[in-house]
Amino acid sequence: MPRSHPLSADALPVATRPAERVPDRVAAQLRALIDRRGLKPGERLPAERALALELAVSRSALREGIAQLASQGLLVSRVGGGTYVRAPAPLDAALDAQLAPYLPLFQGDPEYRFDVLEIRHALEGATAWHAAQRATESDRARIATAFEALLAAHEQGDAARQAQADADFHLAIAEASHNLVLLQVMRALFRLLQSNISQNREKLYTSPQTFAPLLAQHRALKDAVLAGDADRARHAAHEHLAFVHGSLKTLDEDEARRARASRLPPDRPLP
Repeated sequence: MPRSHPLSADALPVATRPAERVPDRVAAQLRALIDRRGLKPGERLPAERALALELAVSRSALREGIAQLASQGLLVSRVGGGTYVRAPAPLDAALDAQLAPYLPLFQGDPEYRFDVLEIRHALEGATAWHAAQRATESDRARIATAFEALLAAHEQGDAARQAQADADFHLAIAEASHNLVLLQVMRALFRLLQSNISQNREKLYTSPQTFAPLLAQHRALKDAVLAGDADRARHAAHEHLAFVHGSLKTLDEDEARRARASRLPPDRPLP
């Protein structure tokens, strides 16, 4: 059997190929449109006819994509009144309010990355375990789509898209856990997670020693969840985050060593 290209997604059964699942593709297009336009909670999406034309999809496919995002709590449709970006649930808003004062601290001091990684280690092992057990066909297709987007971002070398795609991949797994409280906590942490991933990738994905292992770890996590293997999924999540933690520590130590060396006085000839 021929080897798959390292930057290609593993072959999936025909029924779960992301490109062949129109509602999942349309939902992804809607997510991108919301991000691109910076639509805030309470703001309205374009009218259905105009939106279908813009996305080049049928109106029935558009409705299915909207229904999928509505089921995830991201959109709300009002009869005769259009579709709106949904405001956070009360718990989401409360958690956002609690985290907001810490965002500048996390973004300004790189050492806080490790606090974030510890939180992720605790949460994402659980989300992966539950997702492997509870993911629906639609969830699995969404995870596979997010993984494809991650690979595409790598190939394009777009750092911003890589960070967004990485966060979307991990959040897709959290959504598949179907644990409402766990999902709300992960959503509230999304901005913090995004900041953390951006800081991590600035170092990790410029190092050839870490680039390939990280891709392999994301693939292993995706495969375990899609296979329904809960223990393997939890192990893959923990292994991935432990690798990120260790790699960042090593990179930080290397940078500190180079900084110390740069402060040494220049060599002088012996008398």
